[in-house]
Amino acid sequence: MKNISFFLFILLVVGKGVAQDFTVINYTVDITIHQEGYFDVVENYDLNFEIPKHGIYRNIQTKYDLVDAEGSESTRKIKISKIKVPNYKYDAPFDFVQKLQDNVQIKIGDKDITLVGPQHYEIKYRVHNALLFEDSHIRFYWNIKPEDWQADFHQVSFKVHVPDNVYPDKENSFVYSGDSGTSTRSTDIQLYYSANEFSGTSKSGFVSHPGQSVTVLMNLPFGSVIEEKPFWPFWEQFGWVFLIGIMFFAFFRVWWNFGRDERIIATTSYYPPDNIDPAMVGFLINDKDDNSDLISLIPYWGSKGLIRLEEIPKKGLFGSKDTKIVRLQSLPLDSPAYEMEIFQGLFGDNNNVVGTEVLVSSLKDTFYTKMIKARSELKKLAQPYYEAESKKIQGIMYFALVALAIGLTLVGLFYWGPLAAVAIVVSCILLIFVNRFMVKKNAKGNELLSELKGFKRFIKVAEENRLKMLIKDDPHYFENTLGYALAFGLFDQWAKKFRDLNIPPPDWYSSSSSSALSMNQFSKSFSSSMASTKSYMVSSPSSSGSSGGGSSGGGFGGGGGGSW
Repeated sequence: MKNISFFLFILLVVGKGVAQDFTVINYTVDITIHQEGYFDVVENYDLNFEIPKHGIYRNIQTKYDLVDAEGSESTRKIKISKIKVPNYKYDAPFDFVQKLQDNVQIKIGDKDITLVGPQHYEIKYRVHNALLFEDSHIRFYWNIKPEDWQADFHQVSFKVHVPDNVYPDKENSFVYSGDSGTSTRSTDIQLYYSANEFSGTSKSGFVSHPGQSVTVLMNLPFGSVIEEKPFWPFWEQFGWVFLIGIMFFAFFRVWWNFGRDERIIATTSYYPPDNIDPAMVGFLINDKDDNSDLISLIPYWGSKGLIRLEEIPKKGLFGSKDTKIVRLQSLPLDSPAYEMEIFQGLFGDNNNVVGTEVLVSSLKDTFYTKMIKARSELKKLAQPYYEAESKKIQGIMYFALVALAIGLTLVGLFYWGPLAAVAIVVSCILLIFVNRFMVKKNAKGNELLSELKGFKRFIKVAEENRLKMLIKDDPHYFENTLGYALAFGLFDQWAKKFRDLNIPPPDWYSSSSSSALSMNQFSKSFSSSMASTKSYMVSSPSSSGSSGGGSSGGGFGGGGGGSW
């Protein structure tokens, strides 16, 4: 038992020693409540450093969870401004840093200088948004000495100056002291009431220890103080929404003038445009250089007799299907650069011997560079169909949106906090993505687009009788249009229309698991084959990475301080 008592005594001594690095001999607070809705605070500390210290720090809580008389919960964020510490070096956060934090810390002193013995500090600051406008009165509720000070306060005095025509008395002005939550009036503070001033001084023998508070509560009449509001309340909290709205509207106006295509009337067409491959068609229909556009070249080359495809069934329980691409002819020398890039990437030199084979699975994590270059070439060769000015404006908008993302994010963070900054960044990223469509086709492009839309619509709605007539005129109609349907993303829908027309699937596609494919078998097999081909051709090596009523201590003014 003696050992336990001795251990508890040691803990008490050590804990007291941590809190007693300094003692506040005399502490006075002078507060002036202004009719404009804010109040100024002047804190004076006469203290004694018992060991060498650089100075003190003062923490002021700025975020509070409030509960009104009806039990409704809300959050209040007060603001601290005009911080001054005469005759001392100090650090205090800027306004935008306050928005990111729930406390303001004023750190006083010099890291290169230590002090010991008696010291005097004066701290001045202004408090905004800390008056409670209730149904029957305006409440001033402030912890003049908050509970988190890591020192004993031996003498506490305060003065609260109120606006004209406010008369403090025992019915409207109160003080609470002691442990946090104490709701009885303090008997440790001698109170004084006079015109326009409420003051008090602690009685002889008073000590406020760490964890204890001294709190002042005053109920002011309506009209004595006005509620501090911005000129436009919406701007104070949600002005960033207005900025984002302006940004979207400005972007829309630029797009309307420089990026909006003219109204195009689709011209019914049963065939793809002459001398334009499905990759270019896929780009022009949506102004995007998709990987699917380039993959559509494979059935296009098959229909031209340049290649042959063979599906290879999976081997073993854990195996997977593969596709073999066999070269039958060389690519014409006048083929577009993006076609040449893909063809040579598959088979090597365009003059290689016929019969060169490649397994699609062998392209994994290596072929993606060819795809990237081919997409770039496709985009470049599509430019003659677009307005040059539109392309220039698109480049300017990319630069402007990046600049806005940086500038407005800082503005949003400074004035409205992290939510505004995140919303602005997300909005700019969205507009940067949408800006890729800030392109406008010229007369040549619009004429071609009209034909493409007509052909795409026909693929969607084609009737059996019309398809029978087209097949009668051209037995290879299906395979000649297959690549274009794939570029439109309509292969399955297009192939389904031919399943009951009694036509054979393309002879350039086969499966080693079946000697002859039906149209239904072909569409399923080919769709699966193209999906895996795309996956292998665009895959890139993955990068590895390593794996966050009133009471003592009530009201605003929470926080405390200590030495350092």
